[in-house]
Amino acid sequence: MPEAPRTSISWPALIVGVIVGLIGLVLAAGGAWLAALGGSLYYVITGLAMLVSGILLARGRLLGGWIYVAVFLLTIPWAFWEVGADAWALVPRLIAPLVLLVAVALVMPTLTRAAHRWRYAFGTIAAVLVVFIVAGYTIARGDAHRVLAALPAATGTMHDPSPLQADGDWPAYGGSYAARRYSPLAQITPANVGGLKQVWLTHTGDMPSSEDVAKTYGDENTPLKIGDTLYVCTPKNWIVALDPATGAKRWTFDPHVPDSAIPYTAACRGVDYYEVPDAASDTACAKRIIFGTLDARLFAIDAHTGQPCQDFGSNGQVDTKIGMGRTPPGYVSINSAPTIVRGVVVTGHQVLDGQNRWAPSGVIRGFDAVTGKLRWAWDMMHPEWNGYPPAGREWARGTPNMWTTASGDEELGLVYLPMGNAAADYWSGSRRPPENHYATSLVAMNVETGKPVWHFQAVKKDVWDYDFGAQATLIDYKGTPALVLPSKQGDIYILDRRTGKPLTPIGTIRAPGGGVEPQERARTQIVSKWQTLRKPPLSERDMWGMSPIDQMICRIQFRKASYKGFFTPPTADRRSIEYPGYNGGTDWGGIAVDPRRGVIVANYNDMPNYVRLVPRAEAEKKGWAPRNQARGEIGGAEGAGDPQANTPYAIDVNAGWRLPWTGMLCKQPPYGGLRAIDIATGKTIWDRAFGTARTNGPFGIPSMLPLTIGTPNNGGAVVTASGLIFIAAATDNLIRAIDLASGKTLWTHKLPAGGQATPMVYEAEGRQYLVIVAGGHHFMETPIGDEVLAFALPR
Repeated sequence: MPEAPRTSISWPALIVGVIVGLIGLVLAAGGAWLAALGGSLYYVITGLAMLVSGILLARGRLLGGWIYVAVFLLTIPWAFWEVGADAWALVPRLIAPLVLLVAVALVMPTLTRAAHRWRYAFGTIAAVLVVFIVAGYTIARGDAHRVLAALPAATGTMHDPSPLQADGDWPAYGGSYAARRYSPLAQITPANVGGLKQVWLTHTGDMPSSEDVAKTYGDENTPLKIGDTLYVCTPKNWIVALDPATGAKRWTFDPHVPDSAIPYTAACRGVDYYEVPDAASDTACAKRIIFGTLDARLFAIDAHTGQPCQDFGSNGQVDTKIGMGRTPPGYVSINSAPTIVRGVVVTGHQVLDGQNRWAPSGVIRGFDAVTGKLRWAWDMMHPEWNGYPPAGREWARGTPNMWTTASGDEELGLVYLPMGNAAADYWSGSRRPPENHYATSLVAMNVETGKPVWHFQAVKKDVWDYDFGAQATLIDYKGTPALVLPSKQGDIYILDRRTGKPLTPIGTIRAPGGGVEPQERARTQIVSKWQTLRKPPLSERDMWGMSPIDQMICRIQFRKASYKGFFTPPTADRRSIEYPGYNGGTDWGGIAVDPRRGVIVANYNDMPNYVRLVPRAEAEKKGWAPRNQARGEIGGAEGAGDPQANTPYAIDVNAGWRLPWTGMLCKQPPYGGLRAIDIATGKTIWDRAFGTARTNGPFGIPSMLPLTIGTPNNGGAVVTASGLIFIAAATDNLIRAIDLASGKTLWTHKLPAGGQATPMVYEAEGRQYLVIVAGGHHFMETPIGDEVLAFALPR
């Protein structure tokens, strides 16, 4: 007969029993709430069983341990039934219970005098170790994925209408104004990229002046390389000229942007290069750098000396706020590179989002690249105005703006404007017909007249902040001059760039109604039937967390929220779920295109937003009012407590949908991906999770685990003729070389700060260089810096 149970108190069993019981109590209570909301019964059942198990363990009963063992064994098939063999999805369902199983197994022998009682404990621990090893191996293979189609052969050609193109140089933000982010250089190949080394690092010197300013800093710049000079733009719009072979500084131009001008983020994505026609090469400013600033000035400086061009505006600058009326500091900024077509500098500007329905105008302007004079202005509410407003008038307030970069066709004389939304993204009731007509559209503009030629609208009466953030990319599609248009909602369209006619299938879906203004919601919305980066609608099973408790809370939040799938309108009585969230799909980083193989490379985000419209009276009690930069009210995540003054509602966006106590996201990984698409067939070549967990973890503590989880990402990719993709963008502070054929990572390098910028490739003195600006990004929560890094193969 077995020996009787121990009669003395087992303190380890008491402690473990209390822990198991308390966790069970939380799961039982929360599980009952979840079940009442129509959710899974697992948590209430498991919670009750764990409560009994904990009580018995605390009382010294061996049965308590066996009950927990049974709970865990039954959890395994439930977990696999819910999510299959998805390793990351299994983590909150099995890992924390597995750790608790070890603790239970270790205290169970203290509750009996049976012979060999420790054998079972150590056997359980050995089994747990095996499970951890298998799970770790499975997760570590997160970079593995199926190649779904063969890479097309590099036999095709696509005409680029840009006058300056990426060859050994990189003369425009997107390589050229076709925005392909493609380099024909092939010195660095998949076979030798493993030998890539850092060859120089330069500090720009532009770092935040205070902790408050640091909250807004982030450098999203893609440099230009023209001849023997590299041009870098910093967060506060310094232009730094570098030797492309050594990184040595030649000169710096500081436009003296005040801190009060910083909007949500201090950033300069790019600048322009322009050669004055027929000017003698030794004439001052015959070759010039043109760029905008955070305080909305447009500058032209000499490309050789950095001195202001005296023939451009007044002392080399033009105030683009003229005609806008009242523009508080920080409300109007130019953070993206203008586009120059036929000698006209076309620029939009960012208007501080979410503050006021009647914020400054989103007017688009075209300036003469030589003189800086206004050639035309497009105010959609006043299409009859061709220049500045008449005396005593101002451009219409609150209209959609273009905060990102346009692309351009020199031969057609068109610029393609990715338009944003009317001011107050999440309320549409006061929008005027022209705003509803042009918002969230790509507008083709005649650069000579400043008049729209055609437009393509992706979202009707947008209340999801699904404005176009990325440049359209010019391609040839089956013999037709075309463009590829990616979107925040994940859809990718191919349009005839002469007419705007879709060249790939587009369909419609029935959109959910409801929300606070149901009469405003469109019954249908268009979707791409050709390619979308958007994943299937969320379900309760997609909820995640660090533990079963976190996951249960996220399930409760999911069940409480309004969610009717894609295009669920925001509500005021409860949270709603917006999926994809406002960060994409595709955001400002855009796509890259290999024009010889006919391949699109698209990195994307895969995260929801947890949204609520806050009634005006409640917002006023919270103190939510339009920001006053002059009082130092700068920074803050976009949408997190934005007042939307002069509408009935403020907006509160939990971007990414995080739990406040752990910082973990409620949706299961991956949160970001990278995809290669065959343009000719529309088929996916491969699709992989993108970004590792090394700098991410609960409570903001970096896990340092080199496991591919798929992180949020901002910034784009560059593709080379040799079949390489270079990209940073993810929150793990790594820059990577990825094989275009397979999606496999071939090389990585740790950056000194976040790499939320698009890299570029050029040649200097017969050597191919890869350059990335590592400046970090406050919204992506990566470390800030002022480093510019270059990589090359050993000589």
